[in-house]
Amino acid sequence: MNSKKNFFELIKTDSGGRLGKIHTQRGIIDTPTFMPVGTAGTIKGIFTDDIIKTGTQIILGNTYHLFLRPGIKILEKFDGLHNYMNWHKPILTDSGGFQIMSLSKLNKIDKKLGATFSSHLDGKKFLLSPEKSIQIQKSINSDILMVLDECPKMTRDKKIISKAIDTSSHWAERCKVEFNDQKNKSLFGIVQGGIFPDLREESLNKLLKIGFDGYAMGGLAVGETQSDMFKVLINTVKFLPKDKPRYLMGVGTPSDILGAVKSGIDMFDCVMPTRSGRTGLAFTWSGKINIKNSKYKNDDTPLDEKCKIRYLNKYSKSYLNHLANSNEILASMILSLNNINFYQEFMCKIREEIQKGTFDAFYEKNIDKYN
Repeated sequence: MNSKKNFFELIKTDSGGRLGKIHTQRGIIDTPTFMPVGTAGTIKGIFTDDIIKTGTQIILGNTYHLFLRPGIKILEKFDGLHNYMNWHKPILTDSGGFQIMSLSKLNKIDKKLGATFSSHLDGKKFLLSPEKSIQIQKSINSDILMVLDECPKMTRDKKIISKAIDTSSHWAERCKVEFNDQKNKSLFGIVQGGIFPDLREESLNKLLKIGFDGYAMGGLAVGETQSDMFKVLINTVKFLPKDKPRYLMGVGTPSDILGAVKSGIDMFDCVMPTRSGRTGLAFTWSGKINIKNSKYKNDDTPLDEKCKIRYLNKYSKSYLNHLANSNEILASMILSLNNINFYQEFMCKIREEIQKGTFDAFYEKNIDKYN
């Protein structure tokens, strides 16, 4: 693995898009990249071997959920999540900050202590401090760790967001100390600030003073419009270091990703491909398909003729329509794999277009197709 100085390599830019490589001890990640979400140590409904076939180079795990189950002792017994789930490529772990928002009824925030949770599994209380979050991520043995932050719900109250920035900045400092510049691992800071450019800049400046290996944009895709999200990115990305990776957390649709790439973002994650697959929604090069729709009942064509995983093309839309409407698990498995594969083909195409200098034309052709 290259030294930390060469963690990120920027190769080329085109129409705002950045072509690059992230160097980790477990492999190179081509950017822009999409990370399938393996919250509890699995990409729902898909075998690890099949995830590898999609060309996925990095996945995401979740600190909060993995801490509760299977727990640190078991993860340490297997020397981390890679061995536990038979995934030997890079892993990025969320810090648990998103659960501070999504499980707000189950937690209490204290700037000095951290977030005190009542477990959603059995109600037992536990403290997730900045130090504890980093310790758990080290036990998971993730390659890229995230600082613990307070991610407020969508609000236009600047006082609420400003307070969250103050807490998050304090926690980020403590995370950096606990991380202690781990060899062969990287730590990312998370920029908060809602939809307010001045608060975003304030948050970023505090993080830059601490210094991180990469910077993530948090607190987006939480209820704001797509256009508001793009405005935030355009206004904030220009202040981000050019020589470090930029990560937009929890995003999104293919159109969201295209717009964010054009704004200069390098990394993405989202549950959308698998969650959509479980509800009968497929992403294809011709657009979105609701396979439960009656018009597919007699359709003998494959879901996506351009799909590079050839055995997915063995199943007709008619058969998938039958499986989905019968609530058969196989429908979820096939559609989830199709969607992860499409997302990876989509990212690969984005990288090719940036390399060729034709990203703008690809953007115009596809930006409205998946909304």
